Amino acid sequence: MAGYSLRSINRIIPVLGVMAILVASLPQTAHAGFFRMLLGGGNGGQQQRDWTHVTSRQIVPFSGKYETGTLIVSFADRQLYFVHKPGQAYSYLIGTPVLEEKWSGESWVSDKRVDPRWVPTPDMRAKDPSLPLAMPGGHPRNPLGPRALYLGETLYRIHGTDAPWTVGNEVSNGCVRLYNADIIDLYNRVPKGAKVVVTWENFHKVASPRRRIRQSSLEFQPFQRQ
Repeated sequence: MAGYSLRSINRIIPVLGVMAILVASLPQTAHAGFFRMLLGGGNGGQQQRDWTHVTSRQIVPFSGKYETGTLIVSFADRQLYFVHKPGQAYSYLIGTPVLEEKWSGESWVSDKRVDPRWVPTPDMRAKDPSLPLAMPGGHPRNPLGPRALYLGETLYRIHGTDAPWTVGNEVSNGCVRLYNADIIDLYNRVPKGAKVVVTWENFHKVASPRRRIRQSSLEFQPFQRQ
């Protein structure tokens, strides 16, 4: 029995060595994904899923201090809220910027586009030189998805995605991504000029479908890069 175990170990050791070399050659952020793939927990099945009609939209009670028509992006909640009447909002799950790219402040919807063209910023291309110079609207790999709301005079947008399984995670370079069904729904509700508040404020205790409507006592913080 001991001899059999020893032979098995001798066969496994070279395989482990090859795996160690492969993992060492991957970017640090890819290590977890590599092992999830080996254990059958990767996102291959998610990528093959039909995400066309997936939605996170809910109607929730909301803080009465925000006017009807206001968009509130909460990085703390990983939710976008659209106040459609006093004390009530539509909520949508969002993919947020990675930590070093998060920001806060007030803006407005300066433009709305169907099948927006995507042009990576110089910073994006510096981080990943393999990115294309531009991606035409409607392309299946266009990371803006089918709709985009442009924020003020900044490069930030609220948009769809070509990777819907990433919604709900910290994934972007400063923009806010939604499921494609959700951004289409939001696009149809929000007019140009709508006020946008981007904040770290947490609304979960207020914006719960199980709670009755009440006014939040939390205050919005002035613009700051995080």
